[in-house]
Amino acid sequence: MRYFKIIFFFIVFQMSAQQGGMWIPSLLEGMNESEMQSLGSKLTAQDIYDVNQSSLKDAIGHFNGGCTSEVISPKGLLLTNHHCGFSQIQSHSSLENDYLKDGFWAMSLAEEIPNEGLYVEFIVSIEDVTLSMLAGVTDDMSPRDRQSKIDINRNAVVKATKKEEWQNLKITPFYKGNQYFLFVTERFEDIRLVGAPPSSIGKFGSDTDNWVWPRHTGDFSMFRIYADQNNRPAKYSKDNVPYTPKHFLPVSLDGIEEGDFTMVFGFPGRTNEYLPAVAIEQITKKVNPSNIAIREAALKVIDANMKADDQIRIQYASKQARIANAWKKWIGENLGIEKSGAIAIKREFESDFTKALKAQNKEAKYGHLLSEFDRLYADFESVNVKRNNFIEVFFRTNELMQMTFRAYQMEQALIKNPDNTKAIANFINRMESIHKNYNVAVDKGVYESVMPLYSKNVDVSIYNTTAFTTMESTLKLLKGSSDEVLKKLNKDAAYQYAKPLIKEFYTTLEPDFQRINTEINALQTTYMTALMEVMPEERYFPDANSTLRVTYGKVNGYSPRDAIYYNPVTYLDGVIEKYVPGDYEFDVPQRLRDLYAAKDYGQYADKNGKLPVCFLGTNHTTGGNSGSPAIDAEGNLVGLNFDRVWEGTMSDIYYDPEICRNIMVDLRYVLFIVDKYAGATHLIEEMTLVHPKK
Repeated sequence: MRYFKIIFFFIVFQMSAQQGGMWIPSLLEGMNESEMQSLGSKLTAQDIYDVNQSSLKDAIGHFNGGCTSEVISPKGLLLTNHHCGFSQIQSHSSLENDYLKDGFWAMSLAEEIPNEGLYVEFIVSIEDVTLSMLAGVTDDMSPRDRQSKIDINRNAVVKATKKEEWQNLKITPFYKGNQYFLFVTERFEDIRLVGAPPSSIGKFGSDTDNWVWPRHTGDFSMFRIYADQNNRPAKYSKDNVPYTPKHFLPVSLDGIEEGDFTMVFGFPGRTNEYLPAVAIEQITKKVNPSNIAIREAALKVIDANMKADDQIRIQYASKQARIANAWKKWIGENLGIEKSGAIAIKREFESDFTKALKAQNKEAKYGHLLSEFDRLYADFESVNVKRNNFIEVFFRTNELMQMTFRAYQMEQALIKNPDNTKAIANFINRMESIHKNYNVAVDKGVYESVMPLYSKNVDVSIYNTTAFTTMESTLKLLKGSSDEVLKKLNKDAAYQYAKPLIKEFYTTLEPDFQRINTEINALQTTYMTALMEVMPEERYFPDANSTLRVTYGKVNGYSPRDAIYYNPVTYLDGVIEKYVPGDYEFDVPQRLRDLYAAKDYGQYADKNGKLPVCFLGTNHTTGGNSGSPAIDAEGNLVGLNFDRVWEGTMSDIYYDPEICRNIMVDLRYVLFIVDKYAGATHLIEEMTLVHPKK
């Protein structure tokens, strides 16, 4: 009960006055609604979230569990980022049909391409179940006993909740386990590719412009949701029909200008806004630098090979983008933490917390927290850094090491049960997935670059004799009884090299990491409770956890450095200014150059006659918000969120309203590309275009 009282007090009496935060859409009445309206919004909390009537939340879909998307027509047309649909676009690409290079546009429903495994999930309802989830949980419980009781309560809540047979349930903790919400969801699994611009538009600027302003990227792609004859979720079938949504977003042709209200509605992935200073210091000074070095080494090899060979470019496009994205983000995060003085600010906040404890005679209850954080993070540092580096080498950058890791998992399963044919089948599936886009020479170059950053013992010769570099030799290794397979596996050169490192991960690194991290998480839960109890006047919002959130702000520029001010809107003029013929990052298609030369912008030009491309907002976003709609004061779609500015990427752990900005594609640029560039006017005709400012 103690936890619920704290949260309730916080929600009702929280002070209002500023932007920032990722808010639960079912709890917007009161402070959040007033704040939004003070920023210019004309929406009510009920317009945004309503269980009984259609509302904005019904147009917002979780795209494949990692991005956000929105429905923009009554026929289930779905909009998300180009980089969110990138793996699907890549999977349908070949040298003959290079959709990455040339783009793709389905000119009829029959031409729309199915995507195996792709799904979009909608939120039906959100319910606070904190009382039920924390029933019987007491302060004196150990972390294990506490979690055990919560798990029992979870099962009871799920069992008691009524839902339709095609719906799903999930219960998610908020405020470090101080509050719980139950989500009823609907997952659609027949999602078809409708359209994507060429990468020279959808990924314009590539690595150089990633996380950077000014930006000129048309980062969008289009899909369509299909449902069964009853408009319910269904697996792919030729008999499925376009989904009729509960709500879809009208598109504003009036666009935005500086000072306009913006709301970003989506599924932000992970933030850690309430970490102590010692944790932020460890992330930015120890963990990030070592991970940056590993990814940078891998990217040098991959980039050089992609530039030299079109086949490799297609094979490695998605992998390169994934590796480069976090690499550059971590660099910007470190710069932002340093520029904002976040660590010193956190320490000052902790000093105020300590003073408040003393003033309220709560030192006995909470006075140990900060010193305990210091002790735990000191113990955590070496294992945290090395575990992160292991994951970078064995999961993120080098595919041969990833193969050996999967082989080790298979071996352990077969040792426990020699008749476990599923373990071999799962390994084969993983190997086939890797080999679908695998080049031995590229991977060997990556290995030679990244492995010295993890281990002093580097054996380059393993690529010459290992069975894992081709599927044919891998399948040959897997023939025979379990005993025969394991004998052959343990004679493989790559496996012999990697096995001791993998064994160290399982026997030392991972257990030590989990042990200390469990203690840190338990302490963080208590710290969160203490903050809201002792300093209730502070502004708290729940960390992102891949659940549906609202973040609101305004269109605003910013000043990254002395004597520099960035305007909040970019135009097609900037695309042409950056144009470098034949360059993989800054080439511009002839068709787009012709439209620019003729100033043939149709109805999509700004009032100054220029074509807007991207704009900035003060919305607090993170990974997972990619593809989120930027919604205007009246509930219309004006932009598509896809990035943050480099100086503000530290907003995952510290949000600074002075320099944190999110980057959005202007919807007028999206419409222009679909209509004037691609000639897919039938898609424009599906949408509802409005003029809210006229």
